[in-house]
Amino acid sequence: MTRPVVFLGPSLPLDEARKILDADYRPPVKRGDLGLLNNVEVVGIIDGVFLQSCSVGHREILGLLRKGVTVIGGGSMGALRATEMRDYGMMGVGQIFEMYSQGEIEGDDEVALVFDPESQESLSEPTVNIRSVLNQAVKAGVIGSKQKDVLLKEFRSIYYPRRTVQSFLNIAASSLKEIEAARFNSFFVDNYRDIKKEDAITVLKLIKDRAEKGD
Repeated sequence: MTRPVVFLGPSLPLDEARKILDADYRPPVKRGDLGLLNNVEVVGIIDGVFLQSCSVGHREILGLLRKGVTVIGGGSMGALRATEMRDYGMMGVGQIFEMYSQGEIEGDDEVALVFDPESQESLSEPTVNIRSVLNQAVKAGVIGSKQKDVLLKEFRSIYYPRRTVQSFLNIAASSLKEIEAARFNSFFVDNYRDIKKEDAITVLKLIKDRAEKGD
């Protein structure tokens, strides 16, 4: 079996990814990249470009699927495309894929961020991570659902390259009463999760498990 090809960027550091799965790791996928692949059996799509250049097209993914290539997506662009292409055979995994599939989130701005093209380090915060901790806060009774909606709306009103954890905490501090803000800030510190990273790991583990089972 040939080594899987995985398109990975800021969702998960490359050195961590290599400890999970031996693969041909490539930068975030963009339009035209999939058409250059030859003799590949499994492709994992985690990260992809949005505004820097044209994003990966649906026809490119469909072309691989028609050749019998297994295409698995999750985490970021992979989750979005997997939702759109699941009826054609693309596999989707992870929390973000489920959020797209269930209609909880729509559009690429939920997972979009800016990153250093050399280090692949994230320079902004994806909205899905903020949405996740807000959902947890509501379930824990730290804030109400209306407060969650206000905080999320304010955060999403910021142009996505400027969405950061600090900008979100500033919104919370100005939108909530002092005692509520202090309680929420403490909750945020203890419960923040990078679900894009978690989902990226899920994609790699699935590819590894399928390879070990001979799928």
